[in-house]
Amino acid sequence: MILRPFDPWKSELCTCPPKLSLNPYTGCPHGCLYCYASSYIPNFGVCRPKADLHKRLAREAIKVTPGSIVAMSNSSDPYPPKEEELRLSRGCLRILKYRKLSVQVVTKSHLVAQDARLLASMKACVAITITTLDDSISRRLEPGASLPKERILALTSLAEAGVPVSVRIDPIIPGINDQEIEGLVAAVCRAGARHITSSTYKARPGSLKRIISAFPKECAALERLFAGGHRVAGSSYLPFEIREGLMNKVREKAKLVGLTFSSCREGSVPVPGISCDGSHLLAGEKGL
Repeated sequence: MILRPFDPWKSELCTCPPKLSLNPYTGCPHGCLYCYASSYIPNFGVCRPKADLHKRLAREAIKVTPGSIVAMSNSSDPYPPKEEELRLSRGCLRILKYRKLSVQVVTKSHLVAQDARLLASMKACVAITITTLDDSISRRLEPGASLPKERILALTSLAEAGVPVSVRIDPIIPGINDQEIEGLVAAVCRAGARHITSSTYKARPGSLKRIISAFPKECAALERLFAGGHRVAGSSYLPFEIREGLMNKVREKAKLVGLTFSSCREGSVPVPGISCDGSHLLAGEKGL
């Protein structure tokens, strides 16, 4: 199947609304050190287009109730460099538009801006992940992803085209980007974001070692911090008081600049009318 029900490892802390997942590509070239999908998708660093994608999607989309939410993508980026040539995600958007399905694009790539007009013509919103404004940190943490300034420019282009955009400040990693929260929220607000979704880093097999290896000085105490947390759905969590403090910091800054806020898999109950993933923007709601 190309369209699958979204199910983040049956996590009891997931509060996402019902939606379908669509991944035009298998694997991702971004090489993000914190990536969860690399722990369960073989050869994840190599981006492969799905075979007969558009034909399969057209057949399956017929069976989906109009207005249903399709998230593109949850296990890979829908805008890898290959998209400039293959246009697989653009083709998917056209099919989903024709079937009158709602779409939430989730990406770290500036290439999403090339489809701004198409996205503005359909029921769609975009969530751009921006974890830092520092290029040097980004190059170590997310070596293959678009630089932060490129993502900010893409955000602005989408917002100017009339596409509702949220930003995922996710993950927040103590010692790496936790001191950037206020500046980052302010920057994405100026660029045109309407909503912030944030989350603390949840360690999965292998990812913690990668991060500590790349940031040995900054993350000297990170492994000890996780020793005081617990595990949920295969991920190790930071202690509650640390997670709560970081999420409160994002929430307070978002409120100050007039953005809605939600957290991802942190145990918080979403505010009525505000979805944890930002998909409430599909309804055109400005929020609280």
